[in-house]
Amino acid sequence: MALIPAPGRVSGCAGCLVDAGTGIEARPGTERVAQWLRATVGAATGYPLPPAGGNRSRSRSQSQSRILLRIVPGLAGELGSHEAYRLTADERLVVVDGASETGVFRGAQTFRQLLGPDAFRRAPVARRDAWEVPAVAVEDSPRFRWRGLLLDVARHFLPKEAVLRHLDLMAAHKLNVLHLHLTDDQGWRLEIERYPRLTGVGAWRARTKIGHRASPLWDERPHGGYYTRDDIREIVAYAAERHISVVPEIDVPGHSQAAIAAYPELGNTDVVDTSALTVWDTWGISPHVLAPTDATLRFYEGVFEEVLELFPADATGPSGFSAFVHVGGDECPKDQWRRSPAAQARIRELGPADEDGLQAWFVGHFARWLAARGRRLIGWDEILDGGLLDGGLLEGGLPAAGRPDAGRLEGGPAEGVAVSSWRGYAGGIAAARAGHDVVMCPEQHVYLDHRQDAGPDEPVPIGYVRTLEDVYRFEPVPPHLTPEEAGHVLGTQANLWSEVTEDPARVDYQLYPRLAAFAEVAWSRLPAPAERDFAGFERRMAEHYRRLDALGVAYRPPTGPHPWQRRPGVLGRPLDGPPPER
Repeated sequence: MALIPAPGRVSGCAGCLVDAGTGIEARPGTERVAQWLRATVGAATGYPLPPAGGNRSRSRSQSQSRILLRIVPGLAGELGSHEAYRLTADERLVVVDGASETGVFRGAQTFRQLLGPDAFRRAPVARRDAWEVPAVAVEDSPRFRWRGLLLDVARHFLPKEAVLRHLDLMAAHKLNVLHLHLTDDQGWRLEIERYPRLTGVGAWRARTKIGHRASPLWDERPHGGYYTRDDIREIVAYAAERHISVVPEIDVPGHSQAAIAAYPELGNTDVVDTSALTVWDTWGISPHVLAPTDATLRFYEGVFEEVLELFPADATGPSGFSAFVHVGGDECPKDQWRRSPAAQARIRELGPADEDGLQAWFVGHFARWLAARGRRLIGWDEILDGGLLDGGLLEGGLPAAGRPDAGRLEGGPAEGVAVSSWRGYAGGIAAARAGHDVVMCPEQHVYLDHRQDAGPDEPVPIGYVRTLEDVYRFEPVPPHLTPEEAGHVLGTQANLWSEVTEDPARVDYQLYPRLAAFAEVAWSRLPAPAERDFAGFERRMAEHYRRLDALGVAYRPPTGPHPWQRRPGVLGRPLDGPPPER
């Protein structure tokens, strides 16, 4: 069968044929899944897959095959997830039962895989009298609730059509969270009506560094782009139809040079002439960070008000992750704050021990602001620095540690905050032990911008070598956690940063086939890393490559890059030795 990700249980059944007379009986709540099947499987087979059931089905021949879609809520308790499904094919009937509409949709994806790689094409490639569904029954549910992919559209912009395509590819791999990194030093990609200069100025840079920041090469063409409000509404709706939550990231207080270039008053104007600042054209960590002022907070509250409107909390229903808003919080250099009289005065006024505490106040403000609106803040593991999560906060948002007069808000204002653990497992372990939810995405394992092989042909070799097998043997839950603590691991996420993914083909190359391995890690209940059957996974990938071919994915071949995928002479950032765990 070569199913990817591997299902929980497979057994035998009679099998079935799908032909020109096959119809879809969509029971209540499954109508959108039936529509998706007609648009994909119907297009690939050339069959209309009309509605079936009721009087319509009784008027047809007894021998006509049928695809039955049903919601069976009891499957959630039986298989442990609202995404659970059971698929059977018995002579003239294919039945996809799901614990919810989401479960039915996951089962429909498996049905498409069972039909073969040509079912992933947009039109028939050959006339067939019938398509065979193998004689198997599948019972399946995911291991993790959060199975995510980060696309960094800030460094190199991806047009809306490319984002929609990646949502289809995510759905095909049963991934369910798209983390959109929308703002950074190198670009602001989201239209905000009340602050038009964020895209009028911040969405464009004059040129772009080619390769690592130490490279002498430049692309002298301007680069940029942004999503209009309607673009975002379309992306969110398209994702919801595929049962994918979109989590936006608006970076604060670091990674903000593009915003400061658009609105210089957001910067530390008492130590830097921000009026001359432009959108950054190279890579690394910019020293230009937001000023810790009330005016900056009010500005970003205005930004987040529009973000909440464009990314509604109920976009994927109560079982999704649409309520989350990512605020970054990573890699915020403190040098300007140390030199800024205004920032130092703010520290004296509020009382934190140092600049890390000041950042905790900044992030804590938005944790409470979002919570008051029914949303949840998530940030990179640097939000642990300064005491945001390890002892409660003062009403003003300051760490309580070392303050005997510290009064806490009811329930703690940091309640509900989640952590994206990227600097290894340590941040995630600390957050889980403190009772906070965690998404595990350690750079040493699942940063897919990192090179896939140590050989000289890898294009712009960045970071650690992370082969397909390395990703397949990644374990999101570290053994240091107790079962109760491990319960705070919402799931895992693969991150693709875009400094060197200058076009959609390079994005494909970095993601695939490793994202297929990651999807199996996130969905399937695999044994311990050393015991995983990577050889079996490779055998299934032989068929899966044909699916990727049908979908037009420019993946890295298992034998190495094609000549046109190489980038000879472009300096990367190779790191020697095993990746450190932090």
